[in-house]
Amino acid sequence: MEMMATLCSPWMNKRWQVNCRFPINHLLTRSRRGGLTCPRPLEGVSLLVDLDELKIVEYYDRARVPVPKAEGTEYRRSKQKPPFGPRLNRFAIEQPDGPGFKINGHKISWANWEFHVGFDVRAGPIISLASIYDLEKGTYRQVLYRGFVSELFVPYMDPTEEWYYKTFFDAGEFGFSQSAVPLEPLADCPANAAFIDSYYAREDGTPVKISNAICIFEQHSGSVLWRHTEIAISREVARGELDSEDGHNHWNYDYILDWEFKPSGSIKIGVGLTGILEVKAADYTHTSQIKEEAYGTLLAENTIGVVTDKSSLRKSYWTVESETAKMNQTPKFRSISNPLLSSDDFPQIRSAFTNYNVWVTPYNKSEKWAGGQYIDRSHGDDTLATWSLRNRGIENKDIVLWYTMGFHHVPCQEDFPIMPTLSGGFELRPTNFFESNPVLKTKPPNHVNCTTKP
Repeated sequence: MEMMATLCSPWMNKRWQVNCRFPINHLLTRSRRGGLTCPRPLEGVSLLVDLDELKIVEYYDRARVPVPKAEGTEYRRSKQKPPFGPRLNRFAIEQPDGPGFKINGHKISWANWEFHVGFDVRAGPIISLASIYDLEKGTYRQVLYRGFVSELFVPYMDPTEEWYYKTFFDAGEFGFSQSAVPLEPLADCPANAAFIDSYYAREDGTPVKISNAICIFEQHSGSVLWRHTEIAISREVARGELDSEDGHNHWNYDYILDWEFKPSGSIKIGVGLTGILEVKAADYTHTSQIKEEAYGTLLAENTIGVVTDKSSLRKSYWTVESETAKMNQTPKFRSISNPLLSSDDFPQIRSAFTNYNVWVTPYNKSEKWAGGQYIDRSHGDDTLATWSLRNRGIENKDIVLWYTMGFHHVPCQEDFPIMPTLSGGFELRPTNFFESNPVLKTKPPNHVNCTTKP
């Protein structure tokens, strides 16, 4: 092994946070050609480093496990070799009248909506003062005072020595804004998108600029606002929506956040997960060799994709079997239910905000982070679950709605070497908020006739 081709990655664990000691038990190798590091871990070796003395105080070499091969881990388009899949046809977005939205600083106005877009070092993008124009009342009515990602909890459910404590709070421990990456025009966002730069302060107060951190665009996704057909009456159809999007990279994982505003008063919040799976090295080259619990899926030779919850230990999906895949896995399509971590599991105590899908609390300016103000030091005594035990009234109070959205990710071969985007989300939909259908009198846009030149 070439030491110059080895990368050491420290992983946080509460029991090592005394005297500034951190474990390094995630050693990764890089191929001679550059290659990737995440899919090639050195398993069984761990170090304990004292950051005050800047020296290794403990060293463990528990096992010898084959390092996964570099072949088949390349995902960059420029490095791919034939055969290739079919090329997708081009299409264009035309807005001859210009964009339908206006950006004034960080204030966005579009159709019957107006809202403010901000940025926070811990939460990342923040949507605030979202208001919709009520045609009947002749005024804007506030729908959302402030909306943002309070926390992201990522537990890896492998109890072996180098993995048992690998649970992450990506917002509270790392800062969601510090992982934000510039969005690529025509790749992350369509041609009609406008971009907003964002800023945050480093630990020493130095400002950091993230170019193209957020994009705003209109899209025609095929969603119908309303339609109806009757005999002797021509069909009526209405469409339209506005999107705000940003992207974040957390080491191996990428997150995509999408806020979608509809003229009907709905706000859809979407989350996309993609990137490179967290994997561990193993002795197996074929599923027939696995005789004990592997806590993951054999994705390639000597490569296990580790599950991120306990769904692998429960019947959490139905399967429809078909033909045999490359690694002799059973091909399947899955309908996933909602298993949870054990209530007495220490990571679950710290992430007790995931106990329920929906929480409602009276507004308190000190209750901003679902996992607690100082999540890296938390024992679970300052979480959303703890605040809710106070049994405070919410009638005639400003309230906070906390929605917990979960992904139970059991890796599969289709996720290797890079994971297709897995999407989820929820919708805030007005109910008895308006006197009648708020888009009944929405004027449809004039049609654009596009001609393609050879």
